[in-house]
Amino acid sequence: MLKNSEGQKVPAVIFPMRQGDEWVNITSDDIFAGKTVIVFSLPGAFTPTCSSSHVPRFNELAPVFKKHGVDDIVCISVNDTFVMNEWKKHQKAEDITFIPDGNTDFTAAMGMLVDKRHKGYGMRSWRYSMLVKDGVIEKMFIEREGEGDPFEVSDADTMLEYIDFDAEIPADIMMFSKPGCEYCNKAKELLKENDMPFEEVTAGVEIGERALRAATGVATYPQIFRNGVRIGGLDDLQKWLESGAGESAVG
Repeated sequence: MLKNSEGQKVPAVIFPMRQGDEWVNITSDDIFAGKTVIVFSLPGAFTPTCSSSHVPRFNELAPVFKKHGVDDIVCISVNDTFVMNEWKKHQKAEDITFIPDGNTDFTAAMGMLVDKRHKGYGMRSWRYSMLVKDGVIEKMFIEREGEGDPFEVSDADTMLEYIDFDAEIPADIMMFSKPGCEYCNKAKELLKENDMPFEEVTAGVEIGERALRAATGVATYPQIFRNGVRIGGLDDLQKWLESGAGESAVG
């Protein structure tokens, strides 16, 4: 039975970490004392669900969490510091603090250590998230026990709903672009000026023009979408922003 530790202090442990060319010892107090911190823990770095969903969504919503008083978002995994450092770079997760629990000290003390030897992982963390205030666990979202790797309640959106059910969520914006495209660069500048985070898909690198035509029905760049609805090219984006639609670009 996995342990729900709501109302209790987080375990007092030391995390040996590599920062630059130096070894440092980070304590639980360094992470939690006097702060409001979201923690999410997962089975392993570079694994599918962790890399495609768990980390990216917390990183996307980090600005929203910070507006609601969260000082830091921490990802803990039973991996060594070198792996966690590389994973952070690979994920481009600048708004998340990656903590290596290679010795399993924190995870075991949380009662979240599970046997994954049948998959060649050894002992790993069960997937969960928690809200910690000044070192005390206020709320935990623990995935149901069972086969596989459930991912139903420890996600970023569930945590945000707990903190503020009516919180405004930034819209999902995607732009198809191509290298050397002047209009694409202007569109990116406009989106950044209007504080609208976006994901870029580059033709010739990630997709071909056939894929662009199949998805949008056109073959000109850029092509911008908001929450699955096409805005269009640079001129369309400018008109859309001038109309005031961008001022309420939330989900």
